[in-house]
Amino acid sequence: MITSVLVANRGEIACRVFRTCAELGIRTVAVYSDADEDALHARVADAAVRLPGASPAETYLRGDLIVKAALAAGADAVHPGYGFLSENADFARAVADAGLIWIGPPPEAIEAMASKTRAKELMGVEPLKTGDITAGDLPVLVKAAAGGGGRGMRVVRELADLDEQLAAAGAEALSAFGDGEVFVEPYIEGGRHVEVQVMADAHGTVWALGTRDCSLQRRHQKVIEEAPAPGLAPELEASLREMAVRAARATDYRGAGTVEFLVADGKAHFLEMNTRLQVEHPVTEAVFGVDLVALQLRVAEGEPLDEEPPTVRGHSVEARLYAEDPAAGWAPQTGTLHRLSVPSAVRLDTGFIDGDPIGVHYDAMLAKVVAHAPTRAEALRKLAGALERAVVHGPVTNRELLVRSLRHPEFTAGGADTGFYDRHLAALTVPDPDPYAPLVAALADAHGRSRFGGWRNVASQPQVKHYRTEPDGTEHEVRYRHTRDGLAADGVRVVRATPALVVLEVDGVVRKFDVAVHGERVYVNGAALTALPRLPEPVARQEPGSLLAPMPGTVVRLAEGLAEGVTVAAGQPLIWLEAMKMEHRITAPASGTLTALHAAPGRQVEVGALLAVVQEDQS
Repeated sequence: MITSVLVANRGEIACRVFRTCAELGIRTVAVYSDADEDALHARVADAAVRLPGASPAETYLRGDLIVKAALAAGADAVHPGYGFLSENADFARAVADAGLIWIGPPPEAIEAMASKTRAKELMGVEPLKTGDITAGDLPVLVKAAAGGGGRGMRVVRELADLDEQLAAAGAEALSAFGDGEVFVEPYIEGGRHVEVQVMADAHGTVWALGTRDCSLQRRHQKVIEEAPAPGLAPELEASLREMAVRAARATDYRGAGTVEFLVADGKAHFLEMNTRLQVEHPVTEAVFGVDLVALQLRVAEGEPLDEEPPTVRGHSVEARLYAEDPAAGWAPQTGTLHRLSVPSAVRLDTGFIDGDPIGVHYDAMLAKVVAHAPTRAEALRKLAGALERAVVHGPVTNRELLVRSLRHPEFTAGGADTGFYDRHLAALTVPDPDPYAPLVAALADAHGRSRFGGWRNVASQPQVKHYRTEPDGTEHEVRYRHTRDGLAADGVRVVRATPALVVLEVDGVVRKFDVAVHGERVYVNGAALTALPRLPEPVARQEPGSLLAPMPGTVVRLAEGLAEGVTVAAGQPLIWLEAMKMEHRITAPASGTLTALHAAPGRQVEVGALLAVVQEDQS
């Protein structure tokens, strides 16, 4: 029987596994990089072991150090979580060779399925050979052979871009999974991403725990997931479950796994099998009333599953809250997470607590928020309402995008495909700030202040403050007055104004606004504003054609032959940054000559750092 589990991972998934272990009376062990010394997963575990590493991103890929940590801490089992080494057969073997229990499928099953190329061969699907791809094969999708989560994936629509995208996908996959192998498959437009959760024991029982729809994606990484997948024909759903069970039996699978398909025109196309727990597993837990981590532990201990799985109850939907700006090309955001809370009616899975820093080394996901209800419509409404009421003070997030997505007619109708954000992102990210938020911020700040130290029988001059709404950058001028009866402003009646709560009556309707201040940033309900100084600071002037880092990160590579004095074309990729495990291209703003180059592979840069300068060709 397992008595102590080391989780070979970090953040949200480590905390998730620890929660189940604690409920079962199992001792927990965390591992952490130097960047994660004060991270939540390292704090909540019963014991924690530091992993030395060349960089924070590489630390969790050191299987040898993780095995040593498990032995040193007295753990008798290792749970891999997801990502990092979770689909690494050599790591699974190393764990078993050390006399530890591996909470996952056999290494042979991982080898058969964790490599997407071998999995396709096993399921009778042949990947495209890169040397044989022609214009007639386009569009195609470049994918990492190991791992998942959208990393190492590129859609190629022009044959001339293929080599560049193969290199970019390989570099990203190597950074994320320690394996740079990639392959190419046809890219099916307008398909839905549908998957089946499987759970198998060592006694021949394989469960197919229904379907999940994960079609709302950005950069091939899931954003909103739900179970069961809506609108599938009964015969198609039965076929998906049958293929998933067949895949598990073909590899003598044990534990939790997910078989993924692309559904288009009523047909299912096998994508891959993920030989691990998925990020979106909570929606399956909700509708089947199970704890998948507890089942993983039970299977690892050699216990049998029931002959038949539980039945589905209701509908569940999950949204991933990311520290990113969808309107700025999904640019990841960093800073301090001052506050994160959601209504108690929904489930919150996170690896952060209030005051934690959001850095550049790992994924941008702050949390998963999960709702369960008797019907799909009720689950969508419940989750959208909870996110709308959530308190998120810190870096810019995709919270507003999630709320709007959950209420979008195409999504609520069911059956939205993976091109949803390609079609609707612009409309979903149109700024819609509360017009009273700047006034509320000013009134909260003005509470208790008076220009006179007491009331005088003279007309008060308006007080003026300036705010900028975030992240759209719109500036607002606010005017209010100190009167005999307190604070006043045109067009509203100020019912109450304190530093934390402002109550306004607008056209006969009383509205309440919660206010929180962190430095120069003011949060009014769900709106974020920056208080501006009365006299703006002088802004450093940038040379025309300057390429600035849009986010903090690491320069991973430069375009071949890039050097000062070379000629570049408008839109040409010049510099690649890695931030939060995703690569971001910096392109030439115009055709011209590169007159300065400050970027170099391996260099850490802050947001706004000058990377290069392109002098535009005036001819």
